[in-house]
Amino acid sequence: MNNIRLPRILLLNALGLALFFSWYLPEGHGYWFTLDSNIFHFFNRELVKSHAFLVLVAVTNNRVFDGISLLAMGSLFFFYWRKEDATGRRRMFIMGIVMLLSAVIINQFGHLIPESHVSPTLYFTDIHRVSELLHFPTKDASKDSFPGDHGLMLLIFTGFVLRYFGKKAFGIAVIIFLIFIMPRMMIGAHWFTDIFVGSLSIAIVCLPWVLLTPLSDGLINVLDRYLPGKKKQFINTK
Repeated sequence: MNNIRLPRILLLNALGLALFFSWYLPEGHGYWFTLDSNIFHFFNRELVKSHAFLVLVAVTNNRVFDGISLLAMGSLFFFYWRKEDATGRRRMFIMGIVMLLSAVIINQFGHLIPESHVSPTLYFTDIHRVSELLHFPTKDASKDSFPGDHGLMLLIFTGFVLRYFGKKAFGIAVIIFLIFIMPRMMIGAHWFTDIFVGSLSIAIVCLPWVLLTPLSDGLINVLDRYLPGKKKQFINTK
């Protein structure tokens, strides 16, 4: 392993663990709960103040909007894919496979954390629920909201974008992450800390071992060698 990258990995791991335990160890989650509660109640009050906001929150938590998030990520991926030659496009496709494989494994690791709780819409009483205010299919509650799976998937995508496409693409990926994670908090299906403590700490601990070690490149090289469809190069010896 590169001697420069190991300290970076350990530093990121330390930051991720510090973030998680700053929330996990204090009784009642300390100041994090106050922040969570304030953010939830701010948006919850807005639901009955503005019908336009209510509709916006309902629509952006519909399953169709999840498809739009996939379209946004795919569009960013396609922007770089179309610039590549056949070899580069094949490697990008394989990189996508490695990213999905990493997401599945990291997500399973996240669910090993000994912490589970309901969303704020199920925790608090005398609050407004979008599903009761509008007759519209939307997700406004979760019986197990920690860590945020949706947020973790977006963060893994963002990490791979930074590693393989650079800082400009990373900035766009961060915007995509914020746009598509905010509705979950605005409707009350997730606490702020489900994403910015749970999902983020898992990503900071796990992703460096995939992206800052030879692991991701090695998997890409292995799949590139054995997956069908690779054009063989023939050397003319005449």
